[in-house]
Amino acid sequence: MEPARTATFGGVDEFMQVSSSCAIPVAELEWRYSASGGPGGQHANRSNTRVEITFDIQNSPSLSAWERSKMIERFGTELRVVAADERSQLRNRELAVERMTARLASALVVQRSRRATKPSRGAKQRRLTNKKQRSQTKANRRKPTRDD
Repeated sequence: MEPARTATFGGVDEFMQVSSSCAIPVAELEWRYSASGGPGGQHANRSNTRVEITFDIQNSPSLSAWERSKMIERFGTELRVVAADERSQLRNRELAVERMTARLASALVVQRSRRATKPSRGAKQRRLTNKKQRSQTKANRRKPTRDD
């Protein structure tokens, strides 16, 4: 599901559209930038391209009680996402927001409850027939006894 676009600042929307009913203002996110390390020479050593986003689930006013309880159950009181994949800080910000949105959305998905079922009579019969055939195949591999 493509999130709804609104006015952006620095490539990131003002709201993270997590689901159709849940939108989190970007102002609620805590942003931290640092050097990403790894290969890349002087650019990687001098630029703060690594992006870390922290979202305080416990104290967020934009979540309903149900959304908050589902997210806390899944992630705890705080969710942290890091992106250091690209050389560009802007692209890493976008990646971090996408990852955060995907993780929060996954917590809001309601799992269907499993209904217990029994195997049908035909399924039981097929299973037993296959077992007998397999047993016969293995018995035919054995060395014959003196009685045979």
